[in-house]
Amino acid sequence: MSQTTLSAFTASAPLNGIAPLPHLGIIRAAGADAASFLHNQLTNDVLLMKEGQCRLAAFCNAKGRMQASFVVYKRCAEEVLLICRKDLIAQTVKRLSMFVMRAKAKLSDASDEFQLLGLAGDAALAVSNGATTEPWQRHAAGAADVLTLYPALDQPRAFWLAPKDVAAPTGPALSADLWQVGEVMSGIAWVELATFEAFVPQMLNYESVDGVNFKKGCYPGQEIVARSQFRGTLKRRAFVVQSVEVMAAGQEVFSSLDATQPCGLVAQAANDGVKHVAVVELQLSATDNSTLHLGAADGPVLSLLPLPYALREDI
Repeated sequence: MSQTTLSAFTASAPLNGIAPLPHLGIIRAAGADAASFLHNQLTNDVLLMKEGQCRLAAFCNAKGRMQASFVVYKRCAEEVLLICRKDLIAQTVKRLSMFVMRAKAKLSDASDEFQLLGLAGDAALAVSNGATTEPWQRHAAGAADVLTLYPALDQPRAFWLAPKDVAAPTGPALSADLWQVGEVMSGIAWVELATFEAFVPQMLNYESVDGVNFKKGCYPGQEIVARSQFRGTLKRRAFVVQSVEVMAAGQEVFSSLDATQPCGLVAQAANDGVKHVAVVELQLSATDNSTLHLGAADGPVLSLLPLPYALREDI
């Protein structure tokens, strides 16, 4: 990718504080076989996950296309929680439940039983109380669980999750919109209803941020995901862009090199009323010496932004 295509990005407000997360919910898998069942369904290792860890993972169809994505962790030996886009929870619980069969596991929407908050900047550091802020770690903060995420805009980020009756942490308020700008700027996009079955994990760089384990056993779509990784160069990857117009997941992206067909798709978009950013999946050939347009060949111009640090050595 030509470095001359990159433009700078500065957030309209600091990514610091405690944010509500109305776009996310929680799936519970309960039972003696909950971890082993999910291990056989998701792209990452759930069975051998340690107590102090969480995982990024995806649930794919037989063709390796992602139907949902999660941050997942074992709350206890017989309970696994999966943070997921709320608009996918009902159908994901239904689809996963079809595979339970004789396993001792039950899946349910547990969103109303828990509080889920986003912590960024000093708020994330304060609740960590000296614990590591490296991504995909879990540690206790009283009766709550803190799950560390990839940073955004040089700020640490974490989920805070606890039962409804637990007192929430105190600190400066962060808007849900600005939190979602941080999600985009981390480079890690959620699968949502508008992008259901649109991507294999590598199209969103999931294998680069520990979202795919290529050493674990089979899961739906595993053969396709492995083949995409090991047979030939990946030709479609995720990038971060900025626009003067509001963007939305599922919008097509066009390149000035070929106005007849789209070269990519918006995976996740966010704006805080001032800045408009998105994670977009693109053909690699469209990221060099071309102009990107939103929605149509003559649509608003998209500016490529520097890749988050976790992905800079990958593309």
